[in-house]
Parts: sequence; C-alpha cells; structure tokens
Amino acid sequence: MKIGTKAVHAGVEPDPSTGAIMTPIFQTSTYVQAAPGDHKGYEYSRTHNPTRTALEKALAELENGTHACCFSSGLAALDAIIKLLRPGDEVISTNDLYGGSYRAFTQVFAHYGIQFHFVDMTNLEEVKGAVNDKTKMIWVETPTNPLMRIIDIEGCAAIAREAGAWLVVDNTFASPYLQNPLDLGADFVLHSITKYIGGHSDVVMGCVVVKDAELDSQIRFIQNACGATPGPQDSFLVLRGLKTLHLRMRQHCVNGEAVAKFLADHPKVGEVHWPGFESHPGHAVAKKQMRGFGGMISFTLKGDKLEDALSVLSNTHLFALAESLGGVESLIGHPASMTHASIPKEQRMKAGLKDSLIRLSVGVEDAEDLIEDLKQAIG
Repeated sequence: MKIGTKAVHAGVEPDPSTGAIMTPIFQTSTYVQAAPGDHKGYEYSRTHNPTRTALEKALAELENGTHACCFSSGLAALDAIIKLLRPGDEVISTNDLYGGSYRAFTQVFAHYGIQFHFVDMTNLEEVKGAVNDKTKMIWVETPTNPLMRIIDIEGCAAIAREAGAWLVVDNTFASPYLQNPLDLGADFVLHSITKYIGGHSDVVMGCVVVKDAELDSQIRFIQNACGATPGPQDSFLVLRGLKTLHLRMRQHCVNGEAVAKFLADHPKVGEVHWPGFESHPGHAVAKKQMRGFGGMISFTLKGDKLEDALSVLSNTHLFALAESLGGVESLIGHPASMTHASIPKEQRMKAGLKDSLIRLSVGVEDAEDLIEDLKQAIG
C-alpha cells in the first residue's frame, strides 16, 4: 500500500456502533467493567483510549513499524526513550541538534549520570570515534535543525549494531512521507507530531515508533507509568491531519524548492541550506534515503550581520515570525534566539549556527506570493 493510501486509511475503521467513518472522540477517563479485570480492552484513559489507539496504529503503519506510542509532546517522547538508559550509559548525538533536545540531554538527563557526546555525524568516522563500551544509544536527527545537514541512517545503524547500541532517529523534519528510518536500520523513530504530521499548528504531541514488540513494551510501560499522554481531542485532530499528509508534503516540497532556488540566486543572500541542491554536502545521501527534500530551509545574508537578519525577520508579511514548523502556513524564525537559545553561543558557533542564520518553514501557499514576500523583506 502506497503512502497516500496509508495516510487516508491507516489505523481507521468505521465505528462499529454507528458506522461513523471517522474515529469518534472518546472523551472519557474510565471504562465500565463487567467484573474486576473483565473489560473490553480499556480500563483507564492514561493507559489506553480508543481514539489514541487508532492514531497509534496509523502512525505505526506510516513508518512501516509494528507499534507506536503517542505522548503529550515531542520532548515527552524523547524523555521516554532516554528513560530506557541507566546511570553510566553514554549517548552519541549530532552537534547540530534541536535546542530542546540538547537542553533535555545536558540540563536534565546529564544530572542522572548519563553522558552525551555531540559530534559531526555527517562524518561517520567521528561517530565511530566516539563509540566506547558504555555507548548505549546513537541519536540521529536528519535533516538536522537548523542547518539542514544530512546524516547517513544506514551508516549509523551499522555502527550502532556493531556497538550493541540502539539507533534513534528524530524524523520530524522529513515526516514519514519523505523518509522511513526503520527501513534503514533504526530501532526507534521519534516525531514531534506538532509539526508536519499534525500539519495545522493546532496540536502539541509526539510519538515513538518501533518494529520490536519488546521495545514497544518498555516504551509503553514508561508511557503509562509516567503519564505524559495526549488526550482524545488532540488524537482526533492528528487523525484528521494525517489524511492530507501526502498532499501537504508534496506542496511543501514544491514550494521549498522554489523558495530555495530564489534565495540561492538573490544577490544579498549568502549561504542557503537545503539538501535538494546538488552542491549540498549531503545531497547524495539525502537522495538515497529520502523521497524528496522538504520545505525546511535556512540561510544567511551576505556580511552575516545580525541587524540585517533581524530586519528581514521583522518585515515579512506571509512568513509569520513564530516558533515551530511544519504547518500549512509559512513561518520564519531566528534559531539563535528562539529554537536554539538554550544551546550556549560557543557551542552554536562551533557547530556552524551563526547568530545571523534565518530558518524558514515553507508552507503550502502559492510559491510566487512567498517569494514576493521574501523579496520585499530582503530588499
């Protein structure tokens, strides 16, 4: 079954009691039992909820997995995965990482005796060099946030297998439409559903998808025991959003390409980070493991002056200045002061994240209008 068909039908069956084609919102906290332990598969909505169950089935199918667990945010999903580790364990991750992930690693879990190493994961030799007998997890984000670097998932999977470590891939920027890391050797796929999967900037949610029943059992235990679960209304909204995932992602890709090419040709623009360019260092890997190059772009202006970047950020009309990404509307952001402000400046600069960098989440509006908006803002 192709992904467009999956997006419409995965996990969803007509409601047996009414024939409703959409999964109902089961707005209930508990379920009546015929006798103690004699129930219809549902006891308490932190543990299971039928609306959430339908969504988890759909997400597992879209990622070619067998099990999915939904959480109240992408960071709650991250939290559950890291809780599989123990004091003394070590994690290797990319030095170009979402600021919220970096904050959780270094300011929360590091206090529990877990050590994190941040390396240039576009160079597999650096990943290998960071592995030791305490390495229990390799954490990949590709494309990376915000520099759009591409990390070889199959290459990292081989390193993880040899080390006896788990491979986690944050697939938020690509979505299941563009990339399926489980097929490339990952053990866990993480999504901030808030972004492309939800797609309408109206839900905060995360998920973890696996192929292994034992890993699912461990994640599901944490999901229930720690309780960071989404409600049925949000689950319903994501189920609705999923039905247009393939249509939205196609347009994000078309518009992303148009905007990236416009920026690359603009005389005032310096670097443009978009993996669809043949000149992009990760283009060959992206072409191998992705089905398209997406609508996420970052760029700098010539001269790398912060005041010039701030002027652009303040003068767009269609590109809204806001946190987040992946919605139908276009967004513009300043990673150094917004999404990545929790990373110390020295670390940001070392990874190549300049204070003048601008990040775009290109929406599904008409590309010509988006280009005109950027043209007038850049000047």
